[in-house]
Amino acid sequence: MQIYKLLSVLLEYPSQELIDNLPEIKQRLEQSDDLEDDELEKLHGFNDYLASKSLTELQEDYVQTFDMTAEHSLHLSHHLFGDDKNRGPALIDLGELYKDYGVEVVTNELPDYLPLTLEFAAQLEDNEAMVFLSDAKKILTILTENLEKASSPYAALLSIVGSRATLTRLTAQGVS
Repeated sequence: MQIYKLLSVLLEYPSQELIDNLPEIKQRLEQSDDLEDDELEKLHGFNDYLASKSLTELQEDYVQTFDMTAEHSLHLSHHLFGDDKNRGPALIDLGELYKDYGVEVVTNELPDYLPLTLEFAAQLEDNEAMVFLSDAKKILTILTENLEKASSPYAALLSIVGSRATLTRLTAQGVS
């Protein structure tokens, strides 16, 4: 199972397709051998959250969490720049990085949208993805803390991304 792809899907606006695929997601989690125990527990908990609500309730929660609360924005550069003019060049640089890797963005989202960033990370080798995401470690930590303060179930997903976005993880794996 590619963890970054799964996290990308789970952090998108909830759809009927997601709800329909919850049993498959649960099954794939059970079969996965590349997840740590705490990650597996968090993903099962989030899967249970999704299964416990109607699609409309999930969509309302999502909008309230991410669209109505700036401190929870999934646009990572927002946490660094807000609406400052320096945000534009950062977005351009990130878009160019995607192009350098041959990734064509086919969405209306900005390149710093976390699910899109995770889609990109899913195409990288694991160590390369960790290095790439480590650039956003500070932002991911702040976002996770903000979601935890709001008691959002999405905090669990962000904590997984944050725990994988660290160079110390590479060192622990014996890569230098």
